Amino acid sequence: MFELSSIGLGWGSILMLAMMVALLLTGMQLAFVTGFVALFFTLGWFGPDALPLIASRTYSFVSGYVFLAVPMFVLMASILDRSGIAKDLFNAMRVVGRRVRGGVAVQTLMVAVILASMSGVIGGETVLLGILALPQMLRLGYNRKLAIGTTCAGGALGTMLPPSIVLIIYGMTASVSIGDLFKASFVPALLLASFYVAYVLIRCYLDPSLAPDSVPSDAEEEKEISYMKALFFPLLSVAVVLGSIYSGIASVTEASALGVIGIMASAWIRGELNFRMMKDSAIATMRTCGMIIWIGIGASALVGIYNLMGGIDFVGDVIFSLSGGGALSTLLIMMLILLVLGMFLDWVGVALLTMPIFVPMITELGYDPIWFGVVFCLNMQVSFLSPPFGPAAFYLKSVAPKDISLGEIFSSLLPFIALQICVLSLTIAFPQLAMWWK
Repeated sequence: MFELSSIGLGWGSILMLAMMVALLLTGMQLAFVTGFVALFFTLGWFGPDALPLIASRTYSFVSGYVFLAVPMFVLMASILDRSGIAKDLFNAMRVVGRRVRGGVAVQTLMVAVILASMSGVIGGETVLLGILALPQMLRLGYNRKLAIGTTCAGGALGTMLPPSIVLIIYGMTASVSIGDLFKASFVPALLLASFYVAYVLIRCYLDPSLAPDSVPSDAEEEKEISYMKALFFPLLSVAVVLGSIYSGIASVTEASALGVIGIMASAWIRGELNFRMMKDSAIATMRTCGMIIWIGIGASALVGIYNLMGGIDFVGDVIFSLSGGGALSTLLIMMLILLVLGMFLDWVGVALLTMPIFVPMITELGYDPIWFGVVFCLNMQVSFLSPPFGPAAFYLKSVAPKDISLGEIFSSLLPFIALQICVLSLTIAFPQLAMWWK
């Protein structure tokens, strides 16, 4: 019987990669691709006696206590998506753009920051902004590309701002404190949002034709005051969740439960909480978490088998040889790999496939894994907007007017991708941006 181990680790790695690419091209889901390849190499490299290793690897992934935070935060996002909280939030923030050219675009970005702090899931946030903000900006006469880019890039901020699901999955994979990751990501996330706001304001100042200059009427201002009252409890729930995490009063998992209670209470006070909403929110949560869990199971099995083959050390040696052993050059090669993978794979798969390999290397080079988690999330920010498979663009396309093509969305995102790369470069050059709290 032919054994795969006879071809050597180098050729085995190439075969593993080729199998994954070939299966993905058939349209098979990533979770099943990684699971199938893991099973194939377990049997071919070690034999049937090694099959229990797959079960032990997947069990360790799904049994993590902190993983409970994922469905909680996804449930928060699902309830938020089905209530009128986001709509009232957008209307209440009109006060921001009363006398500023490009104010509605700035308003959209500020709402995006608040929504990201309430959910941590980019899909729902991008769709909500696509429904609320994009039509209004187009109706008011905003430049199409500016309106599209602002909406889509703002919706993707959920990747960076706590309680980001990306940070939670990274923390589980890298075995680092998720609370520390939340603290570290806060300044880079706000810096990125500030870059977006500055870009919009500067462009509108240099070219006034890009955005109108309008002032709301007194009646609209009265509405704003009532909207602000209606948003007291939702904003309070954000303060409770993030405040309890940053102050150390509650763990991330405990804070996520507080967040769900807060959003449910807000919906109840507004008269929107009912059985149908909770049922639909629970079903949407199960679908999202099921996708994450299945990808995690497949990726954990594949990485575990590859590690047993000696593959992680092999990849480390290859990267070190390509970089000449330098810390910065090694880091930049990792960033390039993540950027390319992010253009074709879901972020969950990228995190679970690469972080078990990259984090030990980063630690060996003397970098802080907390800081690297922030850098990883910034890299994923780029991937969310990058063609050909940038998920944020597809989310926006699903609710955008029919005359807006996917190509126009991607071209509108190019300046925002450049801003993301700027913030990524600054965080690499000045690690204290992420490690300010230490």
